[in-house]
Amino acid sequence: MADITVAAEKQVAAPQRARRTLLSRVPFVVVACYLLVAVVGPLLIDYDPVHTSLEDRLLSPGSRTSTGGTAWLGTDGLGRDMLAQIVYGARTAVLIGVSTVALSCLVGVVLGAVAGYFRGAADAVLARVFDVLLAFPAILLAIVIAGAFERSALLVVVALAATGWITFARVTRGIALSLRERPWVDAARVLGVPARTILARHVLPFTAGPVVALATLEFALVVLAEAGLSFLGIGLPPSTVSWGQTIANGKEYLETHWWISTLPGIALSLLIVNVGILGDQLTARYGRGRPG
Repeated sequence: MADITVAAEKQVAAPQRARRTLLSRVPFVVVACYLLVAVVGPLLIDYDPVHTSLEDRLLSPGSRTSTGGTAWLGTDGLGRDMLAQIVYGARTAVLIGVSTVALSCLVGVVLGAVAGYFRGAADAVLARVFDVLLAFPAILLAIVIAGAFERSALLVVVALAATGWITFARVTRGIALSLRERPWVDAARVLGVPARTILARHVLPFTAGPVVALATLEFALVVLAEAGLSFLGIGLPPSTVSWGQTIANGKEYLETHWWISTLPGIALSLLIVNVGILGDQLTARYGRGRPG
């Protein structure tokens, strides 16, 4: 009787596990679609996202343009195609996000590993840097840096990475601290293995999982921050299409021509939410960074 009950419970639990597995893959599929659009989407769009046409301004989604084409997602106040703006905005968001996270990760992992392994003066200096930078809100520091210089994509990456590296450094430092006294690390030191080799072979591999999980979460924050800077007019230059700029361009038309701000806002929200969920999943699986 007990065997029958257990078998019945397994039959009921199997579909539930299958549904949970399927739902857990949705964020991955959505993010993959965004990446695909960012890479190949601009190649499939006939419209120039910055081309203005006053004859076609403020067309509703699905309207015919003066050239005979179709504005599938409408046009903005200058007659620019919204579909092209959203697709090219996805490319901008991905490029800025990946570049900023890569720079933050490189700086943070190197400094965190060095400080955690060697301790002493390196660790003390890094701790003071943490204190100084954490005293200012990250977005405020990015606004100050971006507003002090001429607008460019490189400046946005540097401004966002100026504080983004701290999180990577803190995580890597904690892992390095926990590993520096492990038997295999002590054995390598006794055998005269150079410190850089110990870090590369016996410390940094354990940071891979937590760093990847953290990078996913940081990517979402960077995309949101870039959109905020561009919305304020201190991010990317006007010649570069950005979701933040597109949303800002449509704020005066919200009551009459909702699609100008709403559609890129939806695209931005979907990306951030799904990347955040994906990051949580990766953190739950790989974020502990515990050596086996």
